[in-house]
Amino acid sequence: MEEKFDFSGYATKNDLKCADGRTIRKNAFADCDGAKVPLVWNHQHNDVNEILGKALLEHRDGEGMYTYCKFNETESGKTAKLLVQHGDIC
Repeated sequence: MEEKFDFSGYATKNDLKCADGRTIRKNAFADCDGAKVPLVWNHQHNDVNEILGKALLEHRDGEGMYTYCKFNETESGKTAKLLVQHGDIC
């Protein structure tokens, strides 16, 4: 993987209940392996200002969906990057 990312981690793990009340089952997003998707704040897809950057998805069988994320240079992207760097959000 040549591109440098700002952070990485699990976007979702198999069979765990998310904060929104949904449970993502094993292989639910397996077909998204390798996809680049918008990195958005709190699942908000209805406002372009909520897009903070991009995420590269990696399906990990038996574990869930891992993601490598890069913030963009918008004001909201810069703010989110600083918040992550300072440990205010994770």
